[in-house]
Amino acid sequence: MVAQSKRPLLVYVDGACRGNPGHSGAGWVFCLEEGTALGEGCLYLGHHTNNEAEYLAAALGLTAALELGIKKVVLRADSELMVRQIQGVYRVKNPRLKPLYDRLLTLIGQFDAFGIEHVLRDRNRLADAMANRAIDSRPRL
Repeated sequence: MVAQSKRPLLVYVDGACRGNPGHSGAGWVFCLEEGTALGEGCLYLGHHTNNEAEYLAAALGLTAALELGIKKVVLRADSELMVRQIQGVYRVKNPRLKPLYDRLLTLIGQFDAFGIEHVLRDRNRLADAMANRAIDSRPRL
């Protein structure tokens, strides 16, 4: 699906939540350049907070990239909290986010090159759509 390039793969991620906490979903989109999607994925996450969904989406997107053999990525997300925590600008104070943060750092360590950028919500529409698709596809009882 995605061949390794000299340029890093752009991994757009988003977590969505209906209610906070509530039904949540994760979405990710792979691009070599902005606007050119190469692949995508989504997963219904169950009952989580919005911030938990953001972290889980990032972990799932990075895991998918690793499974494809990608070694250079730039993670792009519209969650300023998560991006600033990964950058070390903000501390992780929420005890529910700490294990998700630790998991993300472990994944990040598996890449040869990693960058993370905060993007505005309108530049993250594809990942947002995937996260909402995951919620829409949730099993109903």
